[in-house]
Formats: sequence, structure tokens, C-alpha cells
Amino acid sequence: MHLDVQQLSKVFTTRRGPLLVLDQVSLYINSGEFVCVLGASGSGKTTLLRIIAGLETATHGQVTVDGHAVSGPGSDRGLVFQTYTLYPWLTVQDNIEFGLKLQGMPKGERRDRVHHYLHIVGLGRYAQLFPHQLSGGMKQRVAIARALVTEPQVLLMDEPFGALDAQTKEMMHEFLLDLWRRTRTTILMITHDVEEAVFLAQRIYVLTSSPGRVKEEVAIQLPLERTYRCKRQLEFVQQRETILDLLREERLKAIA
Repeated sequence: MHLDVQQLSKVFTTRRGPLLVLDQVSLYINSGEFVCVLGASGSGKTTLLRIIAGLETATHGQVTVDGHAVSGPGSDRGLVFQTYTLYPWLTVQDNIEFGLKLQGMPKGERRDRVHHYLHIVGLGRYAQLFPHQLSGGMKQRVAIARALVTEPQVLLMDEPFGALDAQTKEMMHEFLLDLWRRTRTTILMITHDVEEAVFLAQRIYVLTSSPGRVKEEVAIQLPLERTYRCKRQLEFVQQRETILDLLREERLKAIA
């Protein structure tokens, strides 16, 4: 799987005239990579993800998956939002199974697939519970399982842990890294959290603010096996400070 974004621009029409949100953004993700797009508010990062997901159309440029142009939503791209977007009247199992039903998969095959992904996200014992009976972290694991169960080529995540408390977020970071290592799912995640991006990603695209352009592509020089302890290491701190400096430059430009 190869996701390619070429010279992507997006202009919104407003009462004050055209508003350029993204300006000639180019990036790529190879199969099995974990890549983060990082930017402050106003960098257009969520708009970028929505275009890649097929929920928005670009004004200029193109998104391709394995050479095929993206023209709308598709089963090749799974999507996880910051809010859990679970159906409250369905059990955990039925929420995860929902997309497979829409695809017309036979019942027996659906149940086998759902059982597999319930095990992967560690929720096998909670299959018959409803969303209101789950913690925030558990709800987000259901949302991730629901996105993965259709076995998309790339998982798109829009600040999926932004609504969680600090301790739960840290646990979810380790959970997601472990999930990625076991499944080798290609992941593109949007975030404004520098520490989160450095901890999770193999590469980070840092966007400028208003409009969003690729300011820098940063390769993260950390081992794939990461735990929260690596955040104390000099290499982690140096990488975090490098990216914070890039974002500080953008903030200084904004107030100049």
C-alpha cells in the first residue's frame, strides 16, 4: 500500500472571500508505516485528513492509494475520530460488526472476524456491553476495532486521544503502538501533541499555520519497541525539542 498526496490545496469560500487552508501539501506513506501530521490550530491538518478520507474534495492536487485516485470514502481507508462515534443502542460486538454487515459479509464470517479483533484490542470480555458501560479508553478501542475489522489498507486517525485524561492517553499510546506492531497496519494520524507524535510515529510532517504547508519532514530516530520510559531518554527529548522549535517559529510568525 502506498498513499500519495501530491500538491494538495484547499480553498474555502467565506463571506470575506476565498480562504486558502492548505497550500500545495505533498506527503507519502509506505505500507506498514506509522506517520503523524503535526500542526497548530489553523494548519488545516483535519481538512487534509478529511480529503484523504474522501469526505472533502481538494481544490487542487490529488490523493492516490496504490495509484488509484481518491474520489470519495472507500473501504481501503478506515477512519477514527476524536469523538468515539459509537452507536449507543448497539453492543460492543454489534458496533464492531456494523461495517461488515454493510459489506454483506456472511454472518459466520462476520462473527469470526469480530471475535478476532475483539481479542486484538483486548475487549473480548466486554463484547455484550453497551458504550455507556465503558471507559473512554475502552470506547476508543472499540472505535479502532470497528475501523480495523474491515481490514483497510490505511487507518486514518484524527486526534483520537484528545478527549482522554493524561494517564489514559499514555496507556492508549502504548496500546496503539503494540497494535501497530502486531498488525502492521499503515497508520496516518493527525495531532497537535508533539510528545504524542514523537512517541508514536516513524516520521512526522510538521505543517505551517494559515495556510498549511509542509514545513518539515522529520524522521524519528527511536527504536520501534517504545514504552513510556523512553520519554526520559536524551534522544526523545532532543527530537521533541527539534519539533517544538519548528512550531515556535510558526507562532512567532503569527504574532509578528
